[in-house]
Amino acid sequence: MFSKQEAQQLKKEFWTAFGKSFPRKWILYDTKIKDFSFKFSADNRKAEVSLDIEMKDEIFRNAYYEKIWSLEDMLKDYVGEFSKDEFYTLENGKIISRIWVEKSGVSIFNKNTWQEIFEFFVEKMDGFERFYFDFEDFIKDV
Repeated sequence: MFSKQEAQQLKKEFWTAFGKSFPRKWILYDTKIKDFSFKFSADNRKAEVSLDIEMKDEIFRNAYYEKIWSLEDMLKDYVGEFSKDEFYTLENGKIISRIWVEKSGVSIFNKNTWQEIFEFFVEKMDGFERFYFDFEDFIKDV
């Protein structure tokens, strides 16, 4: 087990190593749609790449979610199998819509799995970005 400080240091090393291993400017928050972003996350059990739709207005959040959902088969071509939840609850209690891909059996605290996580991140985020660029006009037309 790691102390809180050790865990923070390992997380910092993880993200620094990822940035150095794969120096690339990702879209992430720069989608030109407010509260519509792509995210990387990793913890002690899994790694995820997600599309988070976080609009406070449920009507807009639902409209964007439905747009993405209408392209389900195309999205699968870009990222493979994925999970979705129109009413995903974050740890802070906030309700968002999330579409994500997950890799289990890896840990941010195990340096032996870092390369596997990095490669997963690059493959899946690249797929999400290509999907977004190919369907950007359709998605933005809400």
